[in-house]
Amino acid sequence: MATHSIIFGFHAISSRIRQRPESVLELYLASGRNDHRARELLQLAEAHAVRVALVDSSRLDGLAGSDKHQGAVAKVVPPPRHRFLDDVLEALREPALLLVLDGVQDPHNLGACLRVADAFGVHAVIAPKDRAVGLTETVSKVACGAAETVPYISVTNLARTLRDLKERGVWVVGTAAAAEQDLFSARLDGPLAWVLGAEGTGMRRLTRELCDFLVSIPMFGTVESLNVSVAAGVCIYETRRQRATKAGSG
Repeated sequence: MATHSIIFGFHAISSRIRQRPESVLELYLASGRNDHRARELLQLAEAHAVRVALVDSSRLDGLAGSDKHQGAVAKVVPPPRHRFLDDVLEALREPALLLVLDGVQDPHNLGACLRVADAFGVHAVIAPKDRAVGLTETVSKVACGAAETVPYISVTNLARTLRDLKERGVWVVGTAAAAEQDLFSARLDGPLAWVLGAEGTGMRRLTRELCDFLVSIPMFGTVESLNVSVAAGVCIYETRRQRATKAGSG
């Protein structure tokens, strides 16, 4: 396993320093930047005793592997890669809420899904080891810190994992435009794993067949589909809404 990884962008780095300052090995800032965002990040780093190096843009480009770093790159301790679903489920004090991504290969989509998962209290994001992007520097940047807070579980056999979840009493729910029931009529207040596929190809056949039921997302405009992270946000938000309604009436 690598002894460090790279994250870049002001938001991702600021979030990491606030959440886990001890894991930030060194911060690299563009020497020519003296604007408010750069000064604010520098002050944050100094307040948490994070070592800072002022370097030129070419050094930042090399560290980040691109020029999309905004003038800020950090060398950090990599997050644990081998997290186990059993550990997550056994620690829960509420019904499970999981997000399963089948075939999402765009790092921007995965990063956005992790942000959604963090915002709405998803307990883990699950994805297959094959046909999936995994946790990259770009994913971490787009996730804006959520890659550090939401367990990302990479599994060898997604079908087996879904069967295991069903045996544990977790309902496996997928999305499909032609589903007989829609999001608003489906009951979503119990232990749940939302399964979403990649844009264009959707879920694999076996994944779809393993779902306990499918729901459609009501669409009121002219577009026919949503980005996977937007669809995840809509579905998970409705799940949380139903749970809050049930708790309030109980």
